Amino acid sequence: MQLVEMEIARQDWKGMLCGCGGSAEHLARDLLRLAGGGALREPSHVSLEEHVWSPAVLWEPAPAVTSVALAALADDVPLAGREWFLDLLQCMVAGGGTDGESARRGLDLPELCRDIAVRGLWLLYGEVMSNRSSGAGIAFEILTVVEPDRARLQRVREIAAAWLPACCRTGLCDDDLRALDR
Repeated sequence: MQLVEMEIARQDWKGMLCGCGGSAEHLARDLLRLAGGGALREPSHVSLEEHVWSPAVLWEPAPAVTSVALAALADDVPLAGREWFLDLLQCMVAGGGTDGESARRGLDLPELCRDIAVRGLWLLYGEVMSNRSSGAGIAFEILTVVEPDRARLQRVREIAAAWLPACCRTGLCDDDLRALDR
């Protein structure tokens, strides 16, 4: 958990506006619990919807949360926590809009999150190829959004077809990428 803790500590959570309207300071504690850093040392699910993301927009903490999610994939986070961080990362890279305050400052939060996620391509490929759980499919779906090398993605699709969900094997999840390009 050292990488998760380090990445959480790097962020100015107190200086960010959370989707709930207050400071994003509570997100540091929530992300640590998600990784298994609570009193029980087991991952504990925490919903960050309406704090970091909603179906319509991302809020200011989204890029910081994206960095923490990648740190969790590089760290020794238990399987349940890894899957929750993959779900969270998928919400960040598939985000459709930016909250009004961040947009007024000229930020495109979904684009910033995708730029950060690109730095973790090999972590995502590692999740796909590990075939640990349903996380392989989630990681592949994230790759369909952020991977610029479509030939490499297609090759991994072929190699991992036996354990990927049907939408990943057939390319249906690639529609997410085409929707983002519009």
